[in-house]
Amino acid sequence: MKEEQLTGVYRNNAGDIISFLTSEGRVISYRKALMEAEEGMLTGFNIAETDASDPSVGFESTFVNRLPELY
Repeated sequence: MKEEQLTGVYRNNAGDIISFLTSEGRVISYRKALMEAEEGMLTGFNIAETDASDPSVGFESTFVNRLPELY
């Protein structure tokens, strides 16, 4: 299976990320993108982990801010 990359970002009115566009043309939710990234299905970026008091993970903001915003 070919590894996909994230190529665009969809945000809500508050500026929060709601989904991504992939290099294969799929629109996937933020959570689905994180899951696929952790499984190695999506490549080209790093996942940022927060400190021990907050065990959540997310995409590095510098990467996400470089993606074109889609509407």
